[in-house]
Amino acid sequence: MQTKQPKQDRRRFLKHTGIVTAGALAGAAIPMVHAAEDNTVKIGLVGCGGRGTGALMNAMSTEGPKKIVALGDVFQNKVQNTAKMVTDKHKDSADIPQERQFVGFEAYKNVVDAVGPGGVVFFATAPAFRPMHVEYAVEKGVNVFMEKSFAVDAPGIRRMLKAGEKAKEKNLKIVGGLMSRHNKATQAAIEQLHNGIIGERILCRTYREHGPVGLSKRQADESVLSHQIRNYSNFTWLNGSFFLDWLIHGLDVACWAKGAWPVDAQGQGGRAVRKEKDTMFDHYSIEYSFADGTRLLAQGRHQANTWNCFHAPILGEKGLAVLGEVGPESKNPAIYKGFNPVKENIIWRHPGVGRDAYVVEHDVLFDAIRNDKPVNETERCCYAAMTGILGRMAAFSGQKITWDEALASNIELAPNLDKLSLDGDAPIMPDANGDYPVAVPGQTKVL
Repeated sequence: MQTKQPKQDRRRFLKHTGIVTAGALAGAAIPMVHAAEDNTVKIGLVGCGGRGTGALMNAMSTEGPKKIVALGDVFQNKVQNTAKMVTDKHKDSADIPQERQFVGFEAYKNVVDAVGPGGVVFFATAPAFRPMHVEYAVEKGVNVFMEKSFAVDAPGIRRMLKAGEKAKEKNLKIVGGLMSRHNKATQAAIEQLHNGIIGERILCRTYREHGPVGLSKRQADESVLSHQIRNYSNFTWLNGSFFLDWLIHGLDVACWAKGAWPVDAQGQGGRAVRKEKDTMFDHYSIEYSFADGTRLLAQGRHQANTWNCFHAPILGEKGLAVLGEVGPESKNPAIYKGFNPVKENIIWRHPGVGRDAYVVEHDVLFDAIRNDKPVNETERCCYAAMTGILGRMAAFSGQKITWDEALASNIELAPNLDKLSLDGDAPIMPDANGDYPVAVPGQTKVL
């Protein structure tokens, strides 16, 4: 819970935010704005897909003047599409001429440099690149909004944790895209649980069950690496697996409800029906243990004609809470006496009013920037991601793995990301038939 900060005077505000001063725009041709007359926060976006562009649009709903000054992506068409959308919808808040629309693997540096100290850059590329990008932003004194999943392996998580510590030292603000943490309804439900409404939480569950994840066809003139990045949800080195990148919200909520992170995991997964040429498992079932011996069960599946579910049921000694990532369970979470979730057993329910959590996370970030509040969500985001990584490691290897073993692993899914070239090889290449290597439980090494 954040404490209310004293009102900041103008000198302190400018010291910590660096908002549009003469030195903040070195090397960027942005019209001069006088600090004494304006407190505009400069924004850049790296990763101009739907996730990043959506986050940028959500941020424009927050209070106070903002200026979008730079965009970056490895694909030119994505940068151009986002530039057009931003300009069409927020003409007065967009200042992104062609020279600040950056393309390529070095675009993240260009965007960070164009925004400058005190501004904020949104990172929404494939998660494999997140540690490298956040490190650079922190080095340059730039605040960060980072979309999940933050990293794809233990070395990446350790890099992110170090970057988060450096951000604290520099008084930088970092908010992560785990929107459920900023959902007022979920916050209220978790408070009820922590206050003991159903007693000790003894079994947490979370589900992400839905239809298959598509794979777009590789074009004749498209490199393997370009194809994989365009389909990053399908390649483990890029997104850390379906289990990590898509179940992370439910895993985070379940651990939040428990008030702890797991100490070990074992489980299974595989490709039961999937035929696409990628590296995805199409189902997972993972059992986590907490230090007190209680359990978290997590299921993930993306297969056609199967049960759909996004719930996070939490069982306590005296009752049941049904939380969720989307739908009624996220807007109107309910708590029941006993274990049968029927209407007559409801003992608490959130009325469902409140601001969209996808906007609230940006309210938190921009309020922290403007009023110098200590917001840094790096550690919590990293631990949520590490929970997903631990589960994937258990499924891929078929072994029971402890949290400490997983976090100490030095196996990188994609080393040397800073040396990639779109016309070069990808870290994982297909064979002569176009098939990719897929993890085999009992054989795949994760430690």
